[in-house]
Amino acid sequence: MTRPAVGRLAPSPTGLLHLGNAWAFLLAWLSARSQGGRVLLRMEDLDPQRSRPAFADAILQDLKWLGLDWDAGPDTCVAAGAEAALGPLVQSRRGHIYAAALARLEAAGLTYPCFCSRKELRQLASAPHLGEEEAHRADPCRNLDTAERERLLAAGRHAALRLRCPEEAIAFDDEIMGPQLFAPGDFGGDFALRRSDGVMAYQLAVAVDDGLMGVTEVVRGRDLLPSTPRQLLVMRSLGLAAPRYAHIPLLLDAEGERLAKRHASLSLAALRTQGVAPARIVGYLAELAGINPSGAPAHPRELVGCFSLKALPRADMRVMEEDMARLFGEH
Repeated sequence: MTRPAVGRLAPSPTGLLHLGNAWAFLLAWLSARSQGGRVLLRMEDLDPQRSRPAFADAILQDLKWLGLDWDAGPDTCVAAGAEAALGPLVQSRRGHIYAAALARLEAAGLTYPCFCSRKELRQLASAPHLGEEEAHRADPCRNLDTAERERLLAAGRHAALRLRCPEEAIAFDDEIMGPQLFAPGDFGGDFALRRSDGVMAYQLAVAVDDGLMGVTEVVRGRDLLPSTPRQLLVMRSLGLAAPRYAHIPLLLDAEGERLAKRHASLSLAALRTQGVAPARIVGYLAELAGINPSGAPAHPRELVGCFSLKALPRADMRVMEEDMARLFGEH
């Protein structure tokens, strides 16, 4: 039986949304809506040092300004009814859920504490005497006995909690990138589920959230493709149903660098302040997606009927000066 389509928008409130974010969120929204599906908005604010409430508020404002909506999110009430089962759609308020998932993995013997720093692990993984198949399990903490672990803890050492990755490769079909096969060494092998400072790790939180929230598809940038085998491992270990994945090409600047928060002039807030209409942005992005050949201004709702993941290009695309000139045409 096919599950009803559930897509998700999952911004991190560590800065302002930019044109590259708008590209990814628009395509994720269109994919779910074109199937008559629901859209969840989940605020991924796990990092207490970088996340800011002001950025979270700005994200909601920017997405609504673009014309995107959602069926449940941090600004909607989930106190009753079917949505209540989702829990809060803000990761900083879901710590008890992640802790319960982590306890299950620990009880199953699938984790171990690691006392190494990131620098030490990088040095171990790149050691010249290790082959690719050995590097992913080079962590010396993997096989520490109980006495040594207790000694390190008593000495005041803080440990991250890592997942023991199996030896077999992880295979999945990506809707854009095609069949994928990741050996453990391809994604770094054992990975953190909880950081040494006690903060839950991204891979655990995202996998648990997508599974428990019933997400059926994840549309996101191709730079996150190596995260997929890790998240699949977590979901499989917890018996959660996995979504299908579509890793879309990235928007690049004129020099070929991925659009990021450092491109302040391409933030949606900056574009709005300068008088660029949201319909112009949506129309331009839809043109890049192959569903709006003329590039004419459009509202997201007007594009639902013609959207197809198969129409998307496979190669990354550069945002050139002439593209910006079009956006800044007659407002």
